[in-house]
This record gives sequence, C-alpha cells and structure tokens, in this order.
Amino acid sequence: MSTVSRNRRVRVRVPATSANLGPGFDTLGLAFARYDELEIEAIEPGRLEINVDGVGAGEVPLDESHLVVSSLRFALERFGFAQPGLRLDAVNTIAHGRGLGSSGAAIVAGVVGAAGLIADQRQVTGEELLEVATELEGHPDNVAPCLFGGVTIAWMDADERPRSKRLTPHPGVSLVVLVPDETMSTAAARALQPEQVPHKDAIFNLSRSALLVAALIQSPELLFDATEDRIHQDYRASAMPKTKALIDALRAEGLPAVVSGAGPSVLVLCDDPADRLRAAAIAEARTDTTWNVLMTAVDVQGATVEEASAQTASPSV
Repeated sequence: MSTVSRNRRVRVRVPATSANLGPGFDTLGLAFARYDELEIEAIEPGRLEINVDGVGAGEVPLDESHLVVSSLRFALERFGFAQPGLRLDAVNTIAHGRGLGSSGAAIVAGVVGAAGLIADQRQVTGEELLEVATELEGHPDNVAPCLFGGVTIAWMDADERPRSKRLTPHPGVSLVVLVPDETMSTAAARALQPEQVPHKDAIFNLSRSALLVAALIQSPELLFDATEDRIHQDYRASAMPKTKALIDALRAEGLPAVVSGAGPSVLVLCDDPADRLRAAAIAEARTDTTWNVLMTAVDVQGATVEEASAQTASPSV
C-alpha cells in the first residue's frame, strides 16, 4: 500500500449546490458561488488536528467522525493509500441543514482533498471522484455539481455506477437563494415522499425536466414554466409551511421559485437581474420568519484543489 507524502499540504474549495431545481428530482443540480475552503495536511500517523471557523464552529465533531475527515480516509483507502495523520483547517460559509448541499460539499472536500494529497504519486479521474463521492452520499445529484460546477444531469447507469453530464448555463440565468433560520433534515424530507406518484404527474415532470434543461442553457425566458413540479415539493410542504408560503408568493408574481434540495431554503432562477431584487423584497417582507438573501451566480468551476504553496487554483477534475 502506498504512503501519502509527509507534510504534503493542499487547499480545497467546494461550492454550495442546489438539487432538484423543481421538476428534476434526484437528477438535476447546480453549483453556486458560496464556498467552504479548507487546508489539509498529512502529518505523523495517529494524529488528528481539526479547526473549524464559520458555519459549524463549535457544533461539528472534531474527531474522526468529522465528515470531511471520514470521507477523506474512505477515499484514500479506495485509492490504495495508507492513512496518514491529518491537520484540517476549515472556513465554512455553506449553511447546514438548509438544502444547500452542505453534506455533499463536505464529502467532496474529503474526496478531492484525498486526491490532492496523492497527486504527486497518482492522478485520480473525475469518474473515480464521482463514484467515491456518490457511494458516500448515496446519490449523485449534489456531489456532481459540487465536483464539476455548472448545471449537471446525474444518473445511475445499468451497472449502478454514477454518471453525470455537465452543462454551461445561459449567461442570462441569475440566482437568488433565500435561506431561513430554520433547518430541515434531508432524511425527514425524504420520508414524506411517496413510493409511487400518479402517472399523469410523472409525465408532467418528465416534460418540465426536459424543458428546464432547455431553459437553463438556451431559453431562460421559459424558466417559470420549466420549474413546475408535481412529484416532490407538495408532498414535503407540510414539513416546511413557511417555505411553501414563500414559494407560492414568489410564483404568484411570476418568479421561478423552487425548493432548494430538501429545503427549507428557496432557490429563484431568474432570467432578468431585476427579478432578483423583486424576489428579495418579497422575502424580506415576510413576517413568519427571517429570510437571508444571497444574491449569487452559478459556479462554473466546481471543486478545486491546489498545493498550499500554489498561487492559483486549478480544477480537481
């Protein structure tokens, strides 16, 4: 088994993501410009040092169960390398438990960090990164855009291996992410999803998913119709009534609002930058909860890893 070079240190940056995008349940996702940044160093075996600033500081575990650490160790084993000691310094800005892909970002940070630590001895392909990250996350719809950036279509092939296709969004697509103070468990949201949906609703979502791909890369003026959904958002509405109320208010004004991932955050996909201001005003006028407004853009680079001494980041895949 190979050994990670002692004192090798890398910097990793991973973007937040939003999955589903309305009709594309467990399939469509995008990365946006909100990041966790980490420095990871290989030190003497048996040692572990973790420092977390920003989101999660004082809350996330500082031992081997830390998701970045456990993901990194899983990846190193898969890549055929012995486990070094680790020093991890993380500065987090991706909110936890709000449908912004924080767990997927942590997993990708660990997997990409592992690839960076061994890059002087072995090159890891994007396909390998996606496969390991999906095994850890359970599904590829968040880890694919986190890894590769842009808009992604993710699926499992006939052999149950994850695959993805990255698309570059139309420059006219702009984003607003509305983040409440409340959190939502992905597992709890999935528990509300029925095993079967009506045939007409499945056909409805198939048409909207196809339309959404066209809207995102070619015709953003179609985003409102393209973001309609009948197979998951309404079923989950009872668990996040404030999210449902805000989405209804936004869509009543013609704004393409959807639940971000499992929620409770709201993603608004706009074809006019002025619509972002309208969406923000509607959210800020709500009295049921405080909505934090993130004016952002689609991240087109995805996860990056560089040697700590490097001056510019390079894509990990």
